[in-house]
Amino acid sequence: MGRSEPVRLAIPSLGVSAPVMPLGLEADGTVEVPPIERDAPAGWYNGSPTPGEAGASVVLGHSTVGRFGKGVLFDAGRLEPGARVDVTRADGSTAEFTVREVREYTKAGFPADKVYQGSDAPELRLVTCGGPRDADHGYRDNIVVYAALTGHRADR
Repeated sequence: MGRSEPVRLAIPSLGVSAPVMPLGLEADGTVEVPPIERDAPAGWYNGSPTPGEAGASVVLGHSTVGRFGKGVLFDAGRLEPGARVDVTRADGSTAEFTVREVREYTKAGFPADKVYQGSDAPELRLVTCGGPRDADHGYRDNIVVYAALTGHRADR
């Protein structure tokens, strides 16, 4: 698939359908995260390929959103291999991904190279917080969903 920015993330088995906003880098070189607000969108790291292009496209979303409760990727850790993830793109097409693996990493052991690079084929990485929550520092871990492009369709 050619380059086209993502506009919507859908995970049918979790009942997720959410808009996607672009994210860049913070001043310290870490990836931005979506805002902490009611119905916060997912965020696509615009330093990664667009979903459907060769390489690892990275989409981040909150597990919880402060006082607003569950975030868009609250149940990402429950995904199982074979689950479908659809990303609608600005050109009207949808990249269809199939989950291969779900992993939990400590934040200190987060494999950035594997998540942000790690593929020549079109793949999707969903990243959220997980594991035990520390009142002072938030979640201890990150959950990463690894999915491979298995189809696409033109919705327009």
